Amino acid sequence: MKGIEGGITAAKGYKTGAVHSGIRASQSKKDLAVIVSEVPCQAAAVYTSNIVKAAPLHITREHLGEGTAQAIVINSGNANACAPRGEENALREAQAAAKLLGLKTEDVLVASTGVIGQELPIEVIETAMGQIVLTDDSADTARAIMTTDTKMKQTAVEFELDGKTVHLGGIAKGSGMIHPNMGTMLCFVTTDAAISQSVLQQSLSKIVKKTFNRISVDGDTSTNDMCIVLANGLAGNEEITQQNDVFDQALESVMKDLAVMIASDGEGASRLIISTVVNAADETQAETLAMSVASSSLFKAAMFGSDANWGRVLCAMGYSGAQFDPEKVDVLFQSDAGTIEVAKNGRGLDFDEDQAKKILSRDQVQVVMNLHEGDVSVTCWGCDLTYDYVKINGDYRS
Repeated sequence: MKGIEGGITAAKGYKTGAVHSGIRASQSKKDLAVIVSEVPCQAAAVYTSNIVKAAPLHITREHLGEGTAQAIVINSGNANACAPRGEENALREAQAAAKLLGLKTEDVLVASTGVIGQELPIEVIETAMGQIVLTDDSADTARAIMTTDTKMKQTAVEFELDGKTVHLGGIAKGSGMIHPNMGTMLCFVTTDAAISQSVLQQSLSKIVKKTFNRISVDGDTSTNDMCIVLANGLAGNEEITQQNDVFDQALESVMKDLAVMIASDGEGASRLIISTVVNAADETQAETLAMSVASSSLFKAAMFGSDANWGRVLCAMGYSGAQFDPEKVDVLFQSDAGTIEVAKNGRGLDFDEDQAKKILSRDQVQVVMNLHEGDVSVTCWGCDLTYDYVKINGDYRS
């Protein structure tokens, strides 16, 4: 497997296009995009766990009833959640895309992101839809789905199946309202692999748990989160009808890359936090502890200040709900500036505060918690909590 360029158009048979429709006031910001396959696809999706779900999720679930789709339409700037005529407008958005692409309405999935509670300006979407020109420019669509993101997020890989070259790529958006349990913000993955719908859904559901469900920016789970995978089979491999390690590794690679991009681009963030538990008794214990530390506001604030306040690590572990022996825990911090151990057997060590600050001042910092209880390791990802996060979210609707 190797990384390649191309994002969602790296795989055979996919095109995409984006345009400024007028949802957003900024004329320079595209806010409407489509992704389409030249042939029908097996499709799988995972959705937010939030009880309050946006209208596009209901339409997408309905259209995915038979596990197939051929296109996705996405708008940014308006979430179409808790809004007047939400499902009616989401359906009209799908109909407009279907008309543009020459497809049936039920072949189009719908996603929205932006401000909650405002009616979707469907007329401007319907008018602008006809202006979309399909190209191979995945990056243009990756930028069009951004809201408070500061960086475009896309990645792709190439690998071999049955002697055939297969491609898999994706784009994502997410910066705030990021917290797991689907918990994927918006993510769209395309592949030319031939794979059954049931296996595709199993793989997606399994890998979401190890990637997007292990990131946290602010503890808020959005109303609009979804991750969709389309597989059109144009690579020509023998159809995958049972779990396949090679395919799963490729899907996990792309989804992990996108998840880490989202965590590092958290609203106002200045650094990525990598929270790793090692030598745990089992995966559930390790994941619970690592996520508790990654999502702790106090620990995130300490990381913003490059403060090696390891007591906040033990505190977050202690209220996580996971069972462990605090008397066995070692804690260390590391980055490309070095490594420093700050606690051993649950007790603080004398350490060089200046060296610790240097280590924690880098763009990526890692906290490692050694439980000395087994041989399982899990990593979760987050970001620091800065003044800018409050500024962004104190004025989000402006």
